[in-house]
Amino acid sequence: MPGKKYILMILSLNKALQRVESHIPTGSTIVVGMSGGVDSSVAAALLKELGYAVVGLFMKNWEEGDSCPAEKDAQDVAQVAHLLSIPFYTVNFTKEYREEVFESFLADLKKGLTPNPDVLCNREVKFKKLLEKALSLGAKGLATGHYAKNSIRDGSFFLECAEDSSKDQTYFLYTATQETLSRTLFPLANFKKSEVRKLAALLHLPVAEKKDSTGVCFIGERNFREFLKPYLGVSPGKIRTVENEVVGEHIGLHYYTIGQRKGMGIGGRGDAWFVVSKDMEKNELIVAQGKNHPALFSSSLSAKEPHWISGKAPSFPFYASAKIRYRQLEQPCCVTQEGDALRVTFSTPQRAITPQQSVVFYKEGICLGGAFIQWAFA
Repeated sequence: MPGKKYILMILSLNKALQRVESHIPTGSTIVVGMSGGVDSSVAAALLKELGYAVVGLFMKNWEEGDSCPAEKDAQDVAQVAHLLSIPFYTVNFTKEYREEVFESFLADLKKGLTPNPDVLCNREVKFKKLLEKALSLGAKGLATGHYAKNSIRDGSFFLECAEDSSKDQTYFLYTATQETLSRTLFPLANFKKSEVRKLAALLHLPVAEKKDSTGVCFIGERNFREFLKPYLGVSPGKIRTVENEVVGEHIGLHYYTIGQRKGMGIGGRGDAWFVVSKDMEKNELIVAQGKNHPALFSSSLSAKEPHWISGKAPSFPFYASAKIRYRQLEQPCCVTQEGDALRVTFSTPQRAITPQQSVVFYKEGICLGGAFIQWAFA
């Protein structure tokens, strides 16, 4: 007779399987982008239990010898694949990642911007190159461990917020298209992170307690400035207050971002200092004292390269909610069109709006799309 622990595992797994939504028929071949972490591992396990022919693909995006622990992650994928009895392969996208993500990242930093490589990686690598690879292997689609929901209504696909709002990753996925969503599964859409770890433990996955990766992959745990110095060098200049007083010297505007508090080497009495802007022409970093200094707040922004998941721009003006950074609570706003750009006006001023970060729009739990921030207005 099966042991109590085994029975509980089966009951838990069956309950979990009922929460996996899919528009791709069971029995189909599905490629799972496996990173070696707990999320993609559980995604693969759930799809296997549902009856899909699962194939694991591990992406190598950065050269060995740098900060990304690709070798250890690949070993973890191999262990999970062996346990699940699924085939897995490693695909080398280091050239594509460097050309489409890293070079763009460096170019934006040189302009004094603060790019988000995760958005570019999803658009140019994961849901383009990796998806193409999956289809070339005869798969019906690609599954990932992202916390997001992919639903279909009246023949159209919608990117919805995940059940676990604290882990929702739609902010990084707003460049999705109808075509990519039609080929993509997000098995963890209806799960809390805590539940995913419990499932991993029940299934005896070796990554059940593995720490989540944080930060930019190609930088990893290394010091941000030290990693970038060989690529960007140093370009010292003055640190000036909004009141026009010189209070220090920076090592290069590309090493700082709007709202940054640490790393400027400014001491003295009073509140902490924060970056409020960059004067690229004068090579000066502009700072202010106090987390809530008025210079840190803006009522509206301009954004370029808008992308709409539906494939069609909404009628302007429209009212929605928006995020200007990951994990931020959605903020009510009005969106209008100004030529090829968008003007986003918020109900309340927003702190530290940062050029080249993304502004992402939501309505009733649905991610509509987004754009790259150009500049902020007081």
